[in-house]
Amino acid sequence: MIRIQKLSAADVGHVAAIAALELECFSEPWSEAAIADSLLNPLYTFFVALRGNDVVGYVGSFTVAGEMQITNVAVTASARRQGVGGALIRALIEEAVSCSVETVTLEVRASNRAAAALYEKHGFSAVGLRKNFYSHPVEDGILMTLTLP
Repeated sequence: MIRIQKLSAADVGHVAAIAALELECFSEPWSEAAIADSLLNPLYTFFVALRGNDVVGYVGSFTVAGEMQITNVAVTASARRQGVGGALIRALIEEAVSCSVETVTLEVRASNRAAAALYEKHGFSAVGLRKNFYSHPVEDGILMTLTLP
């Protein structure tokens, strides 16, 4: 099992590693420029999971009007199914609670049952379907929401 040595807010020093995770995990990855711009935007929150100095996972979100939208959750292949994704989701939920966020939402590929199960484990429920939300390949997105107390 992989041991996360540190879970912290991301900063500009993590941009290249986050971009590398994007390339590894997603068919339409964010560019380094988009990640760097988002890190500078006060509406966005990013956390990284570190093993030593290596980024093994990250989560990103933006918050507007009491709603947090998770943009991406990515964990390197060698660290999957070892609690990294769950730790990142919990950190983001704690941040949402501390900021008085009312709901947290995300979309997940309909075929990505492992990710959907992770979100369900942390209290998210499927509330809708976004037809053809994803491309490369084209696929529906399941809209999931967590309502916070």
